[in-house]
Amino acid sequence: MGLLDGLQNIVSDALNGKPVDLMAVAGQVLQNAGGLNGIVAQLNQAGLGEQVTSWIGTGSNLPISEGQIKTALSSDTLRNLAQSFGVDVDQLPQLLAEHLPKMVDKASPNGVLPS
Repeated sequence: MGLLDGLQNIVSDALNGKPVDLMAVAGQVLQNAGGLNGIVAQLNQAGLGEQVTSWIGTGSNLPISEGQIKTALSSDTLRNLAQSFGVDVDQLPQLLAEHLPKMVDKASPNGVLPS
């Protein structure tokens, strides 16, 4: 199950099965963490520019590890994202490592991350 699938299930359950605009919810959650651009900036500042560039570019996506996520993102960012997504803060780095490259890639289909 993907991060967004899990988020959709959590939100849908909380709303007693009502339909959810998942992208709007995810966008709001990420915005609270400085937006996708803010997270990408934190990763770049942590020396992970090569990975980030591969996600934004049109080639294949380089992986990122759970440890790199923990090092790059502040504990406040991780805690806030975990709370917003309704997952344990200890699970979040693994979920982000698995899904963040795809999220950034999809958000930048022409090789440019929208501002």
